[in-house]
Amino acid sequence: MVPDLTMRGQEDPHGRTIIARPPTVGQLAARVNDLAARPETWWPLATFGAAPVTVPLEEAEGIRVWLTTWPPGRRDEVNCQVSTLVAGELGEVVITPDGVSERPLRANRVRVHGGGAPTGGAHPGGAHASGARAFTNPGPAYAITLHS
Repeated sequence: MVPDLTMRGQEDPHGRTIIARPPTVGQLAARVNDLAARPETWWPLATFGAAPVTVPLEEAEGIRVWLTTWPPGRRDEVNCQVSTLVAGELGEVVITPDGVSERPLRANRVRVHGGGAPTGGAHPGGAHASGARAFTNPGPAYAITLHS
């Protein structure tokens, strides 16, 4: 048996202040990927409307995750560090001072959005530090994404 040297759940024996650190991008990606693999936890919460609908999901270890449904033909800005497409089709459009780029999101692949930390709130609708980031649904059906 290997001893637990991390002393989880215990205060620092040297009297130092323990600083809570924000989750890493890797932890966010792992959380979104884990949740995407368990659709029974989020599928009943999916709501389909004329505008994108955002539904907060469970929060664990300081990691907030939410689900967004995207109606056909809609485009809206997003503010997240990682996302994954679980149903339908979406494109990601990024507008920076250097120009516009558009890439399709691939289903069941976690996308890490680089270019700095997001600004604004933790949910879709804010601008991104490297430029405006939007998802667009070019397909004939709804799309569903998970974000953190």
